[in-house]
Amino acid sequence: MIKSVVFLGNPGPEHAQTRHNVAWMVADKANFLSKPDWQKKFKGSFTHTIFQNEKCYFLKPETYMNKSGESVLALMQFFKNTPEEMLVVHDDLELDFGQIGVKKGGGLAGHNGLRSISNVLSTQNFYRFRLGISRPTHGNVSSYVLSKFSGDEQIVLSTCLQKAADILEICLREGIQAAEIKYQKIKLI
Repeated sequence: MIKSVVFLGNPGPEHAQTRHNVAWMVADKANFLSKPDWQKKFKGSFTHTIFQNEKCYFLKPETYMNKSGESVLALMQFFKNTPEEMLVVHDDLELDFGQIGVKKGGGLAGHNGLRSISNVLSTQNFYRFRLGISRPTHGNVSSYVLSKFSGDEQIVLSTCLQKAADILEICLREGIQAAEIKYQKIKLI
C-alpha cells in the first residue's frame, strides 16, 4: 500500500509551467487534494488525506530537483515509511507527451530527482508514476526539461493533467499493484 506520494518539481515562478514541473501540475489538478492544507515541512510542501482508511502523505520537495532526496528522506524517516510504500510522480523523457506509466523500480534514465532519491534511500525499488514529456528532437535535454510546453501541447495539457490526476487517484484507491499492470503505459489523448 502506498503511504506517501512525492511530486517532483522545482520551486519558484520561473519553473511553474515547465516540463520538469509537470508532476506539480498534476498535484494541482488532483480532486482528492482539492483545497489541500499544504504546510512547509520536510524541506517542501506537505499535506495528507485518507485512502483505504489510512493516512496518505503528499510532498512537493522544494530543494530543487537534484536534491529531492533530502526532502524525501526527511518525510520517510519521520513517518517510518519504506521505499516500497512510496510513489514518486515525475516527468519522463522516455514516454511521449500525453502518455503515463506506472512501474516499480527500474533505471533512473538520467533523471536527477530520481537519482537523488535513489542515492539517499540506497535503492531504486520504489513505485513511479511517469508523466510523458517526450524527448527533444534537437538541443540539450537540460534546457528542454526546463522549458515550457509547446503551443500544440498547451492545447491538450489541461486535459492530460486532469486524466493523469484521476488515474493517480485510482492507483491510490484500488492499490498500486493492480495499477502497475493496468497502467504500465497508456495514452491519455
